Amino acid sequence: MSKQMLTVDGLQYSNWSREIFQQMREGGLDAVHATLVYHENIRETLSRLGEWNRRFEQHHDLIMPVREPGDIERARAAGKVGVFLGAQNCSPIEDDIDMVAVMRRLGLLIMQLTYNNQSLLACGCYESEDSGITRFGRQVIREMNRVGMVIDMSHSAERSTLEAIELSERPVIISHANPEFFHPAKRNKSNRVLAAIAECDGLLGFSAYPFHLKDGPDCTLEAYCEMIARTVDLMGIDHVGLGTDLCQAQPVSVLEWMRNGRWSKEMDYGEGSAGNAGWPRPLPWLRDSRDFPNLVDGLRQRGFDEAEVERIMGRNWVALLERAAVPRSP
Repeated sequence: MSKQMLTVDGLQYSNWSREIFQQMREGGLDAVHATLVYHENIRETLSRLGEWNRRFEQHHDLIMPVREPGDIERARAAGKVGVFLGAQNCSPIEDDIDMVAVMRRLGLLIMQLTYNNQSLLACGCYESEDSGITRFGRQVIREMNRVGMVIDMSHSAERSTLEAIELSERPVIISHANPEFFHPAKRNKSNRVLAAIAECDGLLGFSAYPFHLKDGPDCTLEAYCEMIARTVDLMGIDHVGLGTDLCQAQPVSVLEWMRNGRWSKEMDYGEGSAGNAGWPRPLPWLRDSRDFPNLVDGLRQRGFDEAEVERIMGRNWVALLERAAVPRSP
């Protein structure tokens, strides 16, 4: 991979270790959106932030925190991987709107309004009825806009997503999902949602999680890049990026926490099933972060020019954060 190719992965949740950080460096990653929490409450979220502070201290030669968009270029210049943190649910603020500003100041750049289920803010994509954005949700969207916390609707249902886009004065993102036309998973998004994301100057991060792909773990790099090309035709080159959803070296217990949290006595299999309850087999062309050069090659072979490849691989993510993650002046 060319050293000039800025690369950002818009979603990973791995069993973080020095080995994984080194793999990111080897694969040319300049920044990654790392999931901080799924169902954790405020106190637990503070502990997760403490764990990241410790990682930044122990592995300061490899990684550094991204608290504002300009930190990505600073990390790149220093030869490090910048890490910006996000929540896959609204549990870190519980029912307290003041926690939006508190969490943003502590480094939480992105927050999903829901994770599959109905939340205090909006409706998740696994509910049978989509109730849309709640009264509390409207207030939180306004506050997230104010403090520069990016609204992520990756696990949200359609009405809730469209209402969030309409209510938000800043771009809304889907950090890790794919078009429904490519594979009809509950988590993938309709053309209407994709068009709305583009219209609000937001971004879609393409997922490489096999449950989101046609042919699952047998999805080819060629098919993946064709999906990207078709989506660019719909959304425009400036509104797409990567959000691979890589979950490396995680035990099945973490997968069960993601799917079940504390809300269910019965085992929920999410996008899997009782007969396919574990982690899916990894894609042969994206086994870990060292394989990011394969994506560059695949996009080139599909016919994207160098400027377009750079936008998809990372420039669009940096531009999105500049539009949506800078706090407004008081």
